[in-house]
Amino acid sequence: MHAMQYEITLPADYDMGIIRKRVADKGHLLDAYPGLGLKAYLVRERGLDGSSVNQYAPFYLWHTAEGMNGFLWGPGFRALSADFGRPAVRHWLGAGLAHGTGVAGTKAAGAEPATGEPAAPPTTATRETVRLSESADPAEAVERALAGLPAHPALHTAAVAVDPSRWELVRFALWHGPAPEEAPGVRYRVLHLSRPELDRLPAGRHW
Repeated sequence: MHAMQYEITLPADYDMGIIRKRVADKGHLLDAYPGLGLKAYLVRERGLDGSSVNQYAPFYLWHTAEGMNGFLWGPGFRALSADFGRPAVRHWLGAGLAHGTGVAGTKAAGAEPATGEPAAPPTTATRETVRLSESADPAEAVERALAGLPAHPALHTAAVAVDPSRWELVRFALWHGPAPEEAPGVRYRVLHLSRPELDRLPAGRHW
């Protein structure tokens, strides 16, 4: 698993309806994209959820490196770069994943396979990043982060990943309804979720 995100910060008076329309028109194009675990189309809006900025900040969990490469070198990212300028793309190595009990087509740890009607899509997300100190043991930090993945009834999906060039750990979570108050990190609204191969990303640690 590979985690990826780019952040496009927009002017304070930017009409975020433009981003909403863009996602409504184009979000479905990745609903069956090969190699993609999920893409959460995320926004922050100035004055909402504690945000001081307007921002479009999609977050990806890739099932394959080939899928990630195909996207970055393909027409979709080329079109985004033409419209907004080429953003810096953050990339983390996947360390572990937790599926919420309400995610149709996947199985949460210790749960029975999902059945019945598809679960409602998530509506909010949180992302916490932590820089590991020079004295920290990375393996222990990752284990603690995995053990701390939320077991919450509102959880859709949570992931832990690491950027070893910066020794930065990220915890990302998608939520049904408002994110819990105790959930740390930056808060986003989810405009759309593409999840073609989410069921192929295994729960638990990834090594």
